[in-house]
Amino acid sequence: MTTDLALLVAGAAAGGFVQGISGFAFGLTALSFWAWGIEPGLATVMAVFGGLAGQLFSTATLRRRPPPATLLPLLAGALFGIPLGVLLLAELDAALFKGLLGALLLVCCPALLLAGRLPTIATGGRLADAAAGAVGGLLCGVGGVPGIASALWCLLRGYDKDLARAVVQHFNLAALAATFVALIAAGRVTREMLPLFPAVALALLLPSALGARLHAGLGQAAFRRIVLALLTASGAAMLVAALPHGGARP
Repeated sequence: MTTDLALLVAGAAAGGFVQGISGFAFGLTALSFWAWGIEPGLATVMAVFGGLAGQLFSTATLRRRPPPATLLPLLAGALFGIPLGVLLLAELDAALFKGLLGALLLVCCPALLLAGRLPTIATGGRLADAAAGAVGGLLCGVGGVPGIASALWCLLRGYDKDLARAVVQHFNLAALAATFVALIAAGRVTREMLPLFPAVALALLLPSALGARLHAGLGQAAFRRIVLALLTASGAAMLVAALPHGGARP
């Protein structure tokens, strides 16, 4: 196994485990590994594919489905954000890619850890929901990471745990599927990537199942602290990798 393939498998396994616990964050977790040696265009494609595969696996086990009136505005916003993110992907260099995602983790994850103290946003209606969806779509198109925006928005809206998880997972599933189609249409998915898809899918399945079992035994506060602490540490690692001499490669 080459170093790049080993790194790809390790990131997919870690991402699957975290997604199994939280219902999202495959891309954020996997990219914290892949930013050390995987080319950004390949990393984004694999983050989208891996997140999509994990969501297909875990969404089928959900007992609750989100109301269409709650989910559809988010999806409508994502339709605007995803194409823009895919266009921006071609303009990003490796260091900027690592730095932006690392900063995103370090800003958003501690905010989510303190979410119990954040005010509930009850204004803005469906237009505000659509704006949140557009941000999630943009992040999905750029880096395959829609979950952080949708998860934070559900917390700010004051949704209970089960509703928030259902909304996040269904939003992520739809956003990742649309993004994968957009990446194919834009020519970002190449023939050389095809053998890597089974490796990513197989690497994430067992860790995802283990994460889901762990989730079943954890309370809301406990699993959120575990996941977000890991993601905050990942953000710090990505910022170090973005420094001129911090990454594994120039």
